[in-house]
Amino acid sequence: MLIGGLQKTTLVDYPGKIAATIFTIGCNYRCSFCHNPEIVKGIAKVIPEETIFEFLKSRKDLVDGVCITGGEPTLQNDLLDFIKRIKHLGYAVKLDTNGHRPQVIKKLIDKGLIDYIAMDIKAPWKKYLKVVTRDSDLEKVKESVLMIKEGRIPYEFRSTVLPALHSENDIVAMARQIKGADKYFLQQFRPAGALVDPEFLSKVTYTKKQLTEIMQTFKDWFKVCRVR
Repeated sequence: MLIGGLQKTTLVDYPGKIAATIFTIGCNYRCSFCHNPEIVKGIAKVIPEETIFEFLKSRKDLVDGVCITGGEPTLQNDLLDFIKRIKHLGYAVKLDTNGHRPQVIKKLIDKGLIDYIAMDIKAPWKKYLKVVTRDSDLEKVKESVLMIKEGRIPYEFRSTVLPALHSENDIVAMARQIKGADKYFLQQFRPAGALVDPEFLSKVTYTKKQLTEIMQTFKDWFKVCRVR
């Protein structure tokens, strides 16, 4: 596993859990607004796996969940074995994904290796390339959406949005793509820190009030629909 970051404690990354978050290196997308440029571009310093497991063994009384994010974790060839070791320690596991590798997601669910999954919806299908800036096999992404919506494990969909990339109509279109899902969260873009494209530090963001108003169009399509 190529691991480039470890957040030792988080109360927000894994719903209902006190968690640690592990950041895997590498991503097939280059979203301009991503806050993990070194992770995504593969230039982050690698943290040895055993360092991660020594930490997890020492925190079993304080942490009850592990969130695996990136980058894109499903690109890691040894992801399944890595998660097996985490599960063996007794932790619940949440996976963050862009949905590009449905075959990996299916294996993880079939083998009972993940307990919660969060998938990013980046844009309306017709604008995906503009947002992710690299070719994406949309059929695979759509396959992941359908699989996750089956609800075999708890899940959520989420979208980080900003006016430079997502119009109000785009946001409604994104919601329509996953209509009927359990949970959908709109996430405010925060122009701060390091970004894949530093020019986006000057981009305006939607206010929480604006997103809440947009959400009124489609909030009834989901069991839970919120801005965060």
